[in-house]
Parts: sequence; structure tokens; C-alpha cells
Amino acid sequence: MNECPHVAALPHPEVAPLSETCLECQAAGSHPVQLRLCLECGHVGCCDSSPFQHATAHFRESSHPVMRTFEPGESWRWCFVDGSIV
Repeated sequence: MNECPHVAALPHPEVAPLSETCLECQAAGSHPVQLRLCLECGHVGCCDSSPFQHATAHFRESSHPVMRTFEPGESWRWCFVDGSIV
């Protein structure tokens, strides 16, 4: 895993999730494939394997750079700006 300047700028402690699922998928009647948690604001969105790719859309709209998996048993983080696991 790489460190990037965006990780150092994240809020501490980690933000709480705003929901337990991708609310955008829920509103659209779609099923999220895997969930991602924005580490800047707590938005929960679906991954890029989901039809609507709400986690990436959230990054494009908000510029919040780092998310982590919101799947049980997983703990990796991704920086959209650096395009790498951090």
C-alpha cells in the first residue's frame, strides 16, 4: 500500500457512515454490488462494478479523494486522485 498526502488530511477519528447502503441505488431501484465509504464525509456508494458507480460519482462531484471498502472483513482504502490503494 502507498501513502499519499490525501490520507494524512483525512478527519480523525474516521467519519461515521451516513447510511448502511447506497441510497442512490436504493432510490433508483438498483442493487449495489459492493459498498464504498467516503472517508471525508461518510457517504456510502456502490463500486464501479455496480451499474451506476455511485462511489466514483461522489468523488467526481465532491473531490473527496479517499474511500475505503464498506464490506465486512475488508479494510483497504483507495485514493481516487492517486489511482492507488493507500
